Amino acid sequence: MAHHCLMLLAGIFFLALQLVLAEECAKYKVTNCEECIKSGPGCAWCKKQNFTKAGEPDSVRCDTVAKLSERGCTSTDVINPPSIAILKENKPLGKSDTTVTQLQPQHVVVDLRPEQPKTIKVDFKLAEGYPIDLYYLMDLSFSMKDDLNNLRKLGTQILDELNRITKSARIGFGAFVDKTVLPFVNTHPEKLKNPCPDTNSPCQSPFGYRHVLSLTDEGKLFKEKVTTEEISGNLDAPEGGLDAMMQAAVCGDKIGWRNVTRLLLLATDDGFHFAGDGKLAAILTPNDGECHLTNNEYTKSTEFDYPSVAQLAQKLEENNIQPIFAVTKKMVPTYQALSKLIPKSAVGELSDDSSNVVQLIKEAYNNLRSQVILEHKNLPNDITITYDSDCGDNQKKSQREPKGRCDNVQIDQQISFNVTITATRCFDNPQTVEIRPLGFTESLKVTVSTRCKCECDEPGRKDDCGGNGNIVCGICSCKKGFLGKNCECRAEEKTTQDLESACHRDNGSAICSDAGECICGTCSCHGSDIQGKQIYGTYCECDNMNCELNNGRLCGGNGKCDCGTCKCNEEYEGSACQCKKSIKSCLNSRNNVCSGRGSCVCDICQCTNGYQPPFCETCPGCAVPCAKYALCIECEHFKNEKNTEKCKTVNCTGFTANIVESLGKDKMCKEKDSVNCFMSFTLKENDGFDSYSATVLKDRECPQPPNIVAIVGGTIAGVALIGLLLLILWKVVTEIYDRREYHRFEKEKQKAKWDTANPLFKSATTVVVNPHFSSE
Repeated sequence: MAHHCLMLLAGIFFLALQLVLAEECAKYKVTNCEECIKSGPGCAWCKKQNFTKAGEPDSVRCDTVAKLSERGCTSTDVINPPSIAILKENKPLGKSDTTVTQLQPQHVVVDLRPEQPKTIKVDFKLAEGYPIDLYYLMDLSFSMKDDLNNLRKLGTQILDELNRITKSARIGFGAFVDKTVLPFVNTHPEKLKNPCPDTNSPCQSPFGYRHVLSLTDEGKLFKEKVTTEEISGNLDAPEGGLDAMMQAAVCGDKIGWRNVTRLLLLATDDGFHFAGDGKLAAILTPNDGECHLTNNEYTKSTEFDYPSVAQLAQKLEENNIQPIFAVTKKMVPTYQALSKLIPKSAVGELSDDSSNVVQLIKEAYNNLRSQVILEHKNLPNDITITYDSDCGDNQKKSQREPKGRCDNVQIDQQISFNVTITATRCFDNPQTVEIRPLGFTESLKVTVSTRCKCECDEPGRKDDCGGNGNIVCGICSCKKGFLGKNCECRAEEKTTQDLESACHRDNGSAICSDAGECICGTCSCHGSDIQGKQIYGTYCECDNMNCELNNGRLCGGNGKCDCGTCKCNEEYEGSACQCKKSIKSCLNSRNNVCSGRGSCVCDICQCTNGYQPPFCETCPGCAVPCAKYALCIECEHFKNEKNTEKCKTVNCTGFTANIVESLGKDKMCKEKDSVNCFMSFTLKENDGFDSYSATVLKDRECPQPPNIVAIVGGTIAGVALIGLLLLILWKVVTEIYDRREYHRFEKEKQKAKWDTANPLFKSATTVVVNPHFSSE
């Protein structure tokens, strides 16, 4: 209930907004009737002669009807073309001897004013016994073996049931498996001959899609054709159903579709391949949506990818075909999701052996027939269409929808749609739009053109426009060689553009600032409806009202407004002349106004260059020119032989410096003089600009010269001391190392123990015995 209330409120708001916009005229640079009409649906043009006052532009002729009437324009002089609709073909609803009419009217010519909508009432009445074409598209993969057997038995029953619904029913048959390439189908030669798991049962080679029987009213022929078909097989679970549906939709001449209710029944127990799946088999070419049946076989199955869901939905809609998905229980959610993407489609649960297919077709057809969706085709960019649906007393009314829709429509029930057509701009050639109920063969042809011309039939006189032109819709249309509002200017070699360029203040401004009229290259400023307001200036850029207010009065009542600036009386000042002249609060301690660094406005200093109120004495962000005045201080108080020449050229006019024993807490300057001494001083800015006085510290900071003897002696002593320390360090390290080696030797000596003499010792004495020597 709350949702319905919100929809109702939104509709009321939109209607109120339309009414408000229709009462407004947003004109811009309007110079004639046609430009006025194009400005908006609320604009009207007054063709009354001498309607404008002196100095007024022709744009005042363009306004709302109410405002034009207030200015004295009668209804006979107002040009305000409305949007109109003319019925060209309007057959009544119901049956005649040869035809059945369910949609009324059949052809409407609409002449639209831009942005002014026109509503057409379209009636629809569901007729009983409307002819039906049913094309049965069956999955012949091996899992559908029982379904095929039952379809052979039910062949004539399907057509008999259709004939109970209508006196003119036809049925056709087609079959599909999948693309005959890996990984969809086993391409082994033996498997291509017999792809079924049971090699003993009859089985035909796999195929993509085959058209078996064109639409016919012979039930026996349908049964015979189905009986000749055998089951087949493939590898993966999803089938090539979308491929088959696409060919059945676009090959209308071979299927035999009539211009009646067209039903396409897809019977399967598994899912479907869609665009992109062909990449698994290196099929990269997108489906082209064209018919490729040769000898009733889909010959491009292995060359084109599967169609996308959106592509298939578009082709089904173009060919006015309503699909019925007859699928097993496990596949119902999948195909319900698919059905949401395909308008005017239905899903029915198929028993495992398809024994309920007759009842399924009857229920699906009733559901599709009871749903009426009104939509348009081939809508140009400059036209918009919305639908208001009135489906009867028991259903809510929808407004401003992109499609009209009614559900649960019964036989002989009449429903209505208000179709609102709007042209967003003018176009030269008529445009044609087709509006039709989806799934039905009838349609409404709407021929749309725009009303952007003004039909003015004023009698002409010789003295019109000074004899140099004719009156067209109340304004002058000048002859060649003449220009101006009353054709009073001779063009000679100048064009209108040349004359108008002289009335532009600059390239970005309007002609005469949009406040005047360019007459022969000179601005003639408009008068004003506001009492006392004057528009003036070379380009009508000035007036005496557009100035600052004070206490609700222009220039505070103490001056005059001149081209946006207040010219104050002698005793007043300020941007709005809001205060009397006074400098009492602007005088500093030296009795100078704003310290010479600002102006006193309304008794308050308006400081310049970063100086601060109240007297513009301080400037926190300004740099102190210490270096600039350092030489002046040195020449005046610390003159010496080195700066004599510099002091002759320095200009210190107006600069004063005082010597003190100590400086205060002000910001101190510290600068080096010509003898490398540092001078300390503070600067104080005098009133005005670039005028300073200094306070200088008496004593300078002069660094002492270096002691050469001490530096040299210290350097030598340092080098000698470092050398001595290095020798001592070396001696200490050597001593420690020798002591460690000696200690190690003593330990080794104590460990050595021999029972005899030292085996390493060799005597230095050699005993030689003479063998010939005898003691005797």
